[in-house]
Amino acid sequence: MAEGYSLDLRGFLTVVVRRWPSCAACLLLGALAAWAVNALTTPVYEARTQLFVATHAGSDTMQLNQGQSFSQARVLSYANIVNTRQVTEAVVKELRLPTTPDELAGRIRAEAPVNTVLIDITVSDTDRQRAARTANAVAVRFGRVVERLETPRTVVSDLDPEIVDAAPVSPVTLGVTQRATVPSVPVSPRPLLNLAVGLLGGLLLGVALAALRETLDTTFKTAEALSELTALAPLATIPFDNDAPLHPITVGEAAHSPRAEAFRRLRTNLQFAQVGERPRIISVTSSLPGEGKTNTAANLAVSLARAGIATCLVDADLRRPCLARTFGLVQDAGLTSVLIGQASAADVMQQANAGLAVLTSGPMPPNPTELLSSAQMGEVLQELAAAYEVVIVDTAPLLPVADTVGLAPLTQGTLLVVRASKTSREQVRTAVDSLRNVGARPLGVVFNMADVAKGGYGSYGTYGELPAPRPAVRRRAAGDPQDAEARG
Repeated sequence: MAEGYSLDLRGFLTVVVRRWPSCAACLLLGALAAWAVNALTTPVYEARTQLFVATHAGSDTMQLNQGQSFSQARVLSYANIVNTRQVTEAVVKELRLPTTPDELAGRIRAEAPVNTVLIDITVSDTDRQRAARTANAVAVRFGRVVERLETPRTVVSDLDPEIVDAAPVSPVTLGVTQRATVPSVPVSPRPLLNLAVGLLGGLLLGVALAALRETLDTTFKTAEALSELTALAPLATIPFDNDAPLHPITVGEAAHSPRAEAFRRLRTNLQFAQVGERPRIISVTSSLPGEGKTNTAANLAVSLARAGIATCLVDADLRRPCLARTFGLVQDAGLTSVLIGQASAADVMQQANAGLAVLTSGPMPPNPTELLSSAQMGEVLQELAAAYEVVIVDTAPLLPVADTVGLAPLTQGTLLVVRASKTSREQVRTAVDSLRNVGARPLGVVFNMADVAKGGYGSYGTYGELPAPRPAVRRRAAGDPQDAEARG
């Protein structure tokens, strides 16, 4: 099984519940297969007749018992004669059946109940009336064949050839006790039985497929499994929220959601996890696109700003910038303008909600990797760190491009965002190794879009809320008139 789940019953049921679409699809497939079998199978009917084996015995008790024993001893042998060519060939000719004697023999079944002198003959056919006619004809022909076989040959006296014994008589007689009637219900197919088998088979297939997919699944289902692989602290688990694409920033009513509480927990854990050497320039990245790194960076910055911490959010994803659209800001001037010397950071800095300063990406350059790893980029980050208490840098994914590998060493720490049930173990391992190979400092992992129990976060985080927000004292480089007035 995948990491984080044992092979006990509870873990197995958890896997089945999580993979319920596969189980439901296999269940539906089994039902459709049963319907196809019922619809495509030609109905087969069975007609049944019964024969009684009688012996010609005397009237005394001993002779009757001997005759009974004789019949019971031979009745099993008689049942094996019913589908021989002596019977089937004559029946085919008599009824002019559209089949061969051998094919008819395959549709005849004879049974002799134990301790009886009865023989049950069953004939199957796709035509119900033909099945009854064939069964009755087989019973009559079968009785004649047995009686002829049991009739002894004429014995000629050795003393006088002219003397001949009387005409021999068969010691047994087969009488029909129950004639075959036209069956009303086919014996095949059986709709309810086929449906039950189809549903059971589909359920078993779905469970087996769920277990196989879980075994082959190398993605992460829990933050603990992610932390175990990377040896990095799990700073927060961000729950999946259907409203996140429409409301990416946790403000307004969304500020009281479990997702917003998770970002407050991330803010708190990030501050207390690095006591003594708290980083001020933090890059946020992921292994692949679509893992939620931009939303994580934006909401972490908003959470820091709402706590009274002077925060600057920088869009350093120069290939697919998103922060300007997320906050409704101007995209035309930003980080690229500062790096090429067209403007200063203070000139292109924009204010978002909750007092957050945002430096958008600016025009898309032809050489983003060179710009982000340049000395100018390091100088811009140091300038921002001198003006703000925390600088959050949204960077490009690690694996598709080399932008973040060149930028990460210029920051004081990196957060790795991993999407639940999507990013594989190998991808995360490669991403962490690429950060460590260039000397970057991984601060921890953020387990994003996790499937957590509704209401599982409650009103308090792991460490609780920070103290009451204190006034942010920005430096002169921030260009805030109110701060300048306060310092005056």
